[in-house]
Amino acid sequence: MFRIYPTLSIYIARHFLMALLATLLVIMGLILLLDFIELLRRAAGRDGVDMMMLFTMALCKLPNMIHTVLPFAVLVGGMIAMWRLTRSHELVVLRSVGVSIWQFLGPAMVVVGGIGVIDVTMINPLSAALYKTYERMEDRLILNHQGAFDLSKDGMWLREPIRPAAMEILKGDSNDTTALQDGQLVVHAGNVRQEGLTLRMRRLSFMVVDANERFVRRFDAASGVLEGGQFVLKDAWEMEAGKPGRHYDTLTLPTNLTLGRVQENFASPETLSFWELPRFIAFFEASGFSAHQHRMYWQSLLASPFLLCAMVLMAAVFSVSPNQRSGGGFRRVVGGVSAGFLLYFFTRLTFALGLSGTLPLWLAASSPTLITVLLGTATLLHMEDG
Repeated sequence: MFRIYPTLSIYIARHFLMALLATLLVIMGLILLLDFIELLRRAAGRDGVDMMMLFTMALCKLPNMIHTVLPFAVLVGGMIAMWRLTRSHELVVLRSVGVSIWQFLGPAMVVVGGIGVIDVTMINPLSAALYKTYERMEDRLILNHQGAFDLSKDGMWLREPIRPAAMEILKGDSNDTTALQDGQLVVHAGNVRQEGLTLRMRRLSFMVVDANERFVRRFDAASGVLEGGQFVLKDAWEMEAGKPGRHYDTLTLPTNLTLGRVQENFASPETLSFWELPRFIAFFEASGFSAHQHRMYWQSLLASPFLLCAMVLMAAVFSVSPNQRSGGGFRRVVGGVSAGFLLYFFTRLTFALGLSGTLPLWLAASSPTLITVLLGTATLLHMEDG
């Protein structure tokens, strides 16, 4: 009969929690150091970038790594906790008085399952916001992207520098052109929809400002498309300070924006929280875009608490030996770490298969967890009863 011992459960859960937090702290410290060194290398020779900015970038990226390394931290922390209990003979005494391996692992699974839920529902929104800050700082300080782009349910916003040699306005069928001066072009589209390889927009506004952020001219259009590196506007109006408005049936404005850049802009699901993802997916699929990668990421977030519980089973497989005097501790440690890396690569493989459509998304996200649970349970049953 399966019995719950509250005092024993709290004691075991505390051991697992302390080992997990210590392991996670060490891993995150190493990641922070490596990321900071990599940012120093990438930013070498760039003016206006100091070490404090780079350290801030590394800190903003760090919470996003918690979700990635947490399963491995559970595996290593679980092995450490069970190794300590074995060395102090506490696990031997528990097994000798009839406490089964399942009663021993139950509190650990409750702890890591709760941590998994906290990670998805509370830490993930914070890490998404900080990772978005990291990407913006990376664009500005390291990649030196001068333009800005945002696509959301409020429409599309674009800000890009004007290159006078290339930025000429083609007005209607008369082929008249007007060169733009140095400054910035600010674009807003109230509605954006992808149809095939064409980006169709409605309620368009273009604001031209000079290098001192002073208004130069404005273009408004009822509709337009993005094709061939230019905006082709229909039913457009041009307004310039001190001059009457002019209407054009068609108006062409060059741009650096491409359909690929639009798609890449929302190809980073890590910048969206667990709570925002369903609305984001619904919006972009309704706009004709593919949100396949975001669906896959959301499915993996749903499966992550169960994956952490599966890692406890894996830790037990390589830490609990039916014969404590049999030795082979080093081989078990190496086997556990190797199994963790193997699981990580298998997870990446199933993720890629899910993105390619080879596997259903739910199966690609949950198959690493299911396989780990089945193998871990079978091995522990053999160790316990076999």
